[in-house]
Amino acid sequence: MTDPENTGRVADATDLNWVDRFAPVWSRPYLRLSRADRPAGTWLLLIPCWWGLALAVAGDPTGATLLDLWIAIGCGIGAFLMRGAGCTWNDISDRKIDAQVARTKSRPIPSGQVTVKQAFIWLAVQLLLALMILLSFNFFTILLGFAAMIPVVIYPFAKRFTWWPQVFLGIAFNWGALLGWAAHTGSLTLAPVVLYIAGISWTLFYDTIYAHQDKEDDALIGVKSTARLFGNATRKWLFGFEVSTVLLMALAIILAIDDPAPLLVGLLAAWGFGLHLMWQLKRLDIDDPDICMQLFRENRDAGLVPVVLLAIAALI
Repeated sequence: MTDPENTGRVADATDLNWVDRFAPVWSRPYLRLSRADRPAGTWLLLIPCWWGLALAVAGDPTGATLLDLWIAIGCGIGAFLMRGAGCTWNDISDRKIDAQVARTKSRPIPSGQVTVKQAFIWLAVQLLLALMILLSFNFFTILLGFAAMIPVVIYPFAKRFTWWPQVFLGIAFNWGALLGWAAHTGSLTLAPVVLYIAGISWTLFYDTIYAHQDKEDDALIGVKSTARLFGNATRKWLFGFEVSTVLLMALAIILAIDDPAPLLVGLLAAWGFGLHLMWQLKRLDIDDPDICMQLFRENRDAGLVPVVLLAIAALI
């Protein structure tokens, strides 16, 4: 995606994104830094939160309360802020690498739209706002929220020392499965932990597809990824991640829900999720960056399948 009018639009943002169309001009570099013009990542951070919350409610004999509505909304606001903060930190850490990759050299820091100092200030603003949301939850969830910062800080550097940086992304991006459950229950059991691991497997699926866009530039500059590691065997690995994701999600649902009707709907959630991932895999072309980006974005819809069905299970 090019920017012929030199508006500052980032290369992989769509022409119709709301930031470049409607946001005040002064705010656009900061919103681009937060990836607000590319919302797929926010959805991928939020969806596990809703998984955890819906599964907790579905397994709770007392059902949902008004507090759960706030938890769902708070997770949405928090996901937007924390995804923005994580991307800001990622771009600060990767600014030299981003300047050497065709798809990322138009990002705000390497393109000169934002200085590193301004990026740090914006990072602090987002973290403070996210903290305000977190403090509205129970104490155990607050502790989990602070613990989530560890993988967020480590992730940008993972591609420098391991071929599996997508694992670190999965650890960070799926923390919400634990938070959503804990926000409702005030504790953790085996079910949300298994759901969390299912989310990590899902991240390995979609972010390996995403990483195939940059594999040539990554090879030139020495950046590691599962896309480079798997190479032509990618499809087989992705099938394995798909199967493990579905099986782990199904196990989490079985561990959490006792009543037959909600349990059946919950298992349909895992099955429907798997069908969507299989549909993506059939269309995959690892040498077509446009297809890779399209499939990556479609994981929002894939992840929403369990959200809807687990929510139905929670209401039965």
